[in-house]
Amino acid sequence: MSNHCKYCSVAAVCAILLVAATASASPQNPQLTGKGLQIPGAGTLSWTILVLLTVLTLLPALLLSVTPFARILVVFHFLRQAIGTQTAPTNQTLIGLALFLTYFIMQPVGVKVYDAAIVPLQNGSTSAIGAIRLSAPPLREFMLKYTREKDLALFVQLSGEPRPRRPEDLPMRVVVPAYMISELKAGFQVGMVLFLPFMVIDLVVASVTTSVGMLQLPPVVISTPLKILLFVMVDGWNLVVGSLMKSFY
Repeated sequence: MSNHCKYCSVAAVCAILLVAATASASPQNPQLTGKGLQIPGAGTLSWTILVLLTVLTLLPALLLSVTPFARILVVFHFLRQAIGTQTAPTNQTLIGLALFLTYFIMQPVGVKVYDAAIVPLQNGSTSAIGAIRLSAPPLREFMLKYTREKDLALFVQLSGEPRPRRPEDLPMRVVVPAYMISELKAGFQVGMVLFLPFMVIDLVVASVTTSVGMLQLPPVVISTPLKILLFVMVDGWNLVVGSLMKSFY
């Protein structure tokens, strides 16, 4: 497999598993017997198809659970609310940008998953279920890097399991929800910081319009163009996206 195909197959962890399952589903050496056409490894093929359909069903949940997609989308939502443009940029635009930023961050993790799980699956040294197990350590390492100890301790306590010696020994059912609430907290923190300068503009405009007696004109009519002008002048998209990317490196 060329490097180009390899990197395309690791766009996200879920996509990697889908490519792996599809690659392993090709039949080999069909034989025609008295009972009809028989394919060696038909049982493995059935399990591969089952895993493929399961991953397809859980793909949106996996994308939100084990990647930075949730944090990025929350920040973009707060940014749009702070500026005051309800439908610009559109939801499709923000989701598309969040997806590509998620791919940018998760690509190195995808390469590790490819080497640890997909290569053994293609060589026939493991099954599709085994490949999923082998893909867990790189994902766990990535999520633990951005998960707060307080959140991990909460879910360890709720699970009733003994305290592990190392964070790497934590099961995924503890790491994933702890990672999700840590990401939501980080997204809300960034959103609060984004709100402050635009809130100051709203307060100034509301004070000025009230003091001059412009009670019939809603302050948002004046403050929204000013906030958009400020955001464009400071190159806001570059600052927001750059800060988000740097928080993962």
